[in-house]
Amino acid sequence: MLEFNNVSKSFWTGTQRKVILDQASFRVELGNSLGILAPNGTGKTTLIRMMSGLERPDEGEIRRSCRVSFPLGFMGGLVSRHTGRENVRFVAQLYDLDPDYVEAFCRWLCDIGEYFDVAVGKYSSGMASRLSFALLLALDFDIYLIDEGMPSAPDAAFNKKAGSILRERLENTTIIVVSHQASTLEKFCRSAAVLKNGRLHMFDTLEEAQVLYDYKA
Repeated sequence: MLEFNNVSKSFWTGTQRKVILDQASFRVELGNSLGILAPNGTGKTTLIRMMSGLERPDEGEIRRSCRVSFPLGFMGGLVSRHTGRENVRFVAQLYDLDPDYVEAFCRWLCDIGEYFDVAVGKYSSGMASRLSFALLLALDFDIYLIDEGMPSAPDAAFNKKAGSILRERLENTTIIVVSHQASTLEKFCRSAAVLKNGRLHMFDTLEEAQVLYDYKA
């Protein structure tokens, strides 16, 4: 379960304070994938980074009683001075997984040849995206986080191979996806929420959420 208790988060933009969450409380139970509708600029990426632990709330508490992934496509966890091999083995140890398995899986899925043993700082953006995506799929999470704004690997062959694995993985796990388009959520979720004016409004169905999302007043 992932739970937010009276969580607040805001930023100073230089002219005003932008509120992302204002005393928000909600929970996501395992087995109930959630789609979150939010217009661009309202803090979708910040919200999902808070869920993963990459961002801390200003106030309140975030509880994780299960394994929650880093956001799909997140590359901030890669250390540029270390090789791909060193990065994936280190992360495997953090999650108490077999480093040999994680290395072999990532090496196979990335398919970047000798660059797997080159410092990540010398990778192209496409290679770095491949490694990040492969590492996410190599790890075992109860909840996967997907931000529609996260970059994906540009290579079609890689996307086909990785996408097939991701679809299979998502059939047996819980996901949380944030998007500004309801059509994106239809692919993954039944229940939905709307991020509006610092509040996360929860609904049993995407159709109900979309009524509030489309209401402009």
